[in-house]
Amino acid sequence: MATTRSAHTVWEGNLFQGGGVVTFDSSGAINDQPVSWPSRAEQANGKTSPEELIAAAHSSCFSMAFSNILDKAGTPPTKLITSADVTFQPGEGITGIHITVEGTVPGIDNDAFVAAAEDAKANCPVSQALKAVPITLSAKLA
Repeated sequence: MATTRSAHTVWEGNLFQGGGVVTFDSSGAINDQPVSWPSRAEQANGKTSPEELIAAAHSSCFSMAFSNILDKAGTPPTKLITSADVTFQPGEGITGIHITVEGTVPGIDNDAFVAAAEDAKANCPVSQALKAVPITLSAKLA
């Protein structure tokens, strides 16, 4: 069964002086978040950005896919710590994503861990949706 998750943004003003608020409609799990051009292209100053939201989505999706791959291989993880860094260049757009993962996985060697991480990077649904952007990976056992 397919699921759809929704969010909406109310924006007021022009790009450079205006601002908006992102609302997470489906879950309500995250309070409304302010967004603005300066928070996107300069300093965050307590506001989020589309790139930070993509980073959150990518790190969580990757972690789910990676844990499933490891479990199916008979080496379920005890813990995975995943971060995603999304680079935004004004005038160009999103120019790259770097995923970093460190895991505690009993019964696996580093080569198998890295190979499974590469599989998750290539095949998690968010990676699939972001294929137009170069995605790199650093993976190591804790």
